[in-house]
Amino acid sequence: MDKNSLQIKHFSVIQRSLFLGVGLFLIILLWQTGHWSRQLALENLQQQNQHQLRLFIANLEGELEKYKFLPELLATNSLLINFLENPNDVKSITALNRYLETINEVANASDTYLMNAEGWTIAASNWLSERPFIGRNFAYRPYFQEAMKGKLGRYFALGSTSNKRGYYFAYPVKGDAGILGAVVIKIELQGFEESWRELKEEFVVTDPDGVIFISTNDDWRYKSLYPLDEEVISRVQDSRRYGNAKIGTLNVTLKDELTGQAQVVNIGDPRKSDHLMLVRAMPDAGWQVHIFAGLGVVNAQVLKSLFITTIVYIALVFLVFYFVQRSRRLKERERYEQRAKRILEQRVKERTSDLTNANIRLLREIEEHRRTDETLRKTQDELIQAAKMAALGQMSSGINHELNQPLAAIRSYADNARAYLARDRKEEASWNLEQIAELTERMAKISRQLKVFSRKTTGQLVTVSLQAVIENALKIVGPQLKDTETEFRRFLPAEEVYVMADMVQLEQVLVNLISNAVHAVEQQSTRWIQLRVATDDNKASIQILDNGPGIAEENLERIFDPFFTTKSEERGLGLGLSISYRIVEMLHGSLTAGNQEKGGAIFTLRLDLAVLREKQVDQRIVTT
Repeated sequence: MDKNSLQIKHFSVIQRSLFLGVGLFLIILLWQTGHWSRQLALENLQQQNQHQLRLFIANLEGELEKYKFLPELLATNSLLINFLENPNDVKSITALNRYLETINEVANASDTYLMNAEGWTIAASNWLSERPFIGRNFAYRPYFQEAMKGKLGRYFALGSTSNKRGYYFAYPVKGDAGILGAVVIKIELQGFEESWRELKEEFVVTDPDGVIFISTNDDWRYKSLYPLDEEVISRVQDSRRYGNAKIGTLNVTLKDELTGQAQVVNIGDPRKSDHLMLVRAMPDAGWQVHIFAGLGVVNAQVLKSLFITTIVYIALVFLVFYFVQRSRRLKERERYEQRAKRILEQRVKERTSDLTNANIRLLREIEEHRRTDETLRKTQDELIQAAKMAALGQMSSGINHELNQPLAAIRSYADNARAYLARDRKEEASWNLEQIAELTERMAKISRQLKVFSRKTTGQLVTVSLQAVIENALKIVGPQLKDTETEFRRFLPAEEVYVMADMVQLEQVLVNLISNAVHAVEQQSTRWIQLRVATDDNKASIQILDNGPGIAEENLERIFDPFFTTKSEERGLGLGLSISYRIVEMLHGSLTAGNQEKGGAIFTLRLDLAVLREKQVDQRIVTT
């Protein structure tokens, strides 16, 4: 075997070893990156869901606290005490039943009833129902036993008569002879569950035995997180706490212990059901509240980190190989120059001309390499700068789409205020400055609406004057209508129309719809927009029409999708209609889009009419 063959074989061995080392290091790097990114993503997910869990518990405790005081208040009523002391007074039983029925309706409770010292129900709010509680004995219920000890009894169970889940509050009714009985209030929590069901996380509440009795997932109800002893199952069934419901098991398997209150667990399928489980206690009720969040976002973050790490690592490897090859070429060039120098020394006299030309070509090649390297660096810098400008452009266009109308109004008010101050008309200037302050606050509220599209928030609905909202919206889009010479037509009822809504959010919806209509008609020779308000079937209907080209049929189903737009990037990111649709959903209304027969688009907004009471009108109407 010759020397060249040995060198080639030696180089091949080195090359294979080098590639093996690079691959092994990549595997170690990816493993470590995956571990770190997973821990970071889990921490972020844990912080987000801790907030959700605290909010859920606060709402649940608030729901219970609304009724906690009521049994104690009822226990002091002389009507209840007199009847327990004189149970044979037939004349007062009907009045007592009607009284409990009224209290139950006002408190919006499920049931309210009165029990004597032996546990027999002697008066109840459901006395006229098909299955009243009167004549039934609930002495076995723990809430009655606690009340007879002089304490506030609390208990969650299925009603033995109604077979409906409920939370019971019981308080002793005391007379001169001691504890005469107990008054009980039952509340249902189904509505509370429904209000949290739309979130992607699952919430469950377990009793002291570990059985789930409140859950946003119906399939998990009356199951335990972990297998229970037969003794515990028998005790739960004997107490008839959950009626005839069969106690099952979710088979929660612990996979990773993050903290004392945070764990990664698997529910059912070992490959697809990993969740982050957070736990908090409710000491007063003796419950444990759990939140289960899927790890899809964590896995996506890990994959993203692994992908970026792989790309960066490969780029660095190629960069290292590039410098190694460049170094080898430089060394080879150096060896070549040295050999050329020796040849030059030997043939300097006879080859002077050829060597000079060779040196010139060599210098040109070096200069070309230098210019190539410089061009490469400049190109890389330009690409990086272009990427930065593209990202900044997307952010700026999205913010401008939501805030350009209030900014235009602020500019107009500012110019007015300056003009009024120049004329020493301070009151008018002050009014304009107040409008600027209000618009600034409104802009802050508008920016917060961008969050509505990824997490459902619930705003407080109050009685709002629809005419006032329309006027406020027109104050914002007025300059735009004037600049585009667009005629705005209003058809409003003679009487004020009041709806249940959030005023700022409703104004934002109208501003978005009117602004879109302005953009739609800007190419028409004659431009008009029409707003029509009507009421029917306890609903207020707001229609916004324009004489533009209308909406393409293939876009009607996607018109409210986020980031869908037929406009240029300067006009926005396609969030306006999506945010408006989300706001209207939060207001318990509907927003639809279509085309008129004679051309032009029509958007229809429907909201619930407000029910006004004579004594509360002045206090609840919100106008400007």
